[in-house]
Amino acid sequence: MKHLPGADPELVLLGHRFEELERIPLSDMTREEINALVQELGFYRKASPDEPVPPEYLRAPARPAGGAPDHADL
Repeated sequence: MKHLPGADPELVLLGHRFEELERIPLSDMTREEINALVQELGFYRKASPDEPVPPEYLRAPARPAGGAPDHADL
């Protein structure tokens, strides 16, 4: 996460080669909506900061550039 003063908050999804896949604006979303979004996208939520990430989530939710879903309903 990178805070940019004066910029509208957005979630930028990157592929495993760090290519930009999708930008999702977050300014009109509630915390609950953002939490639901990252779960829908396949992010893993650790129970504690020092918990290791399971191997199957290390590259998740990376996907090919053409596979970005539409989030207009959120």
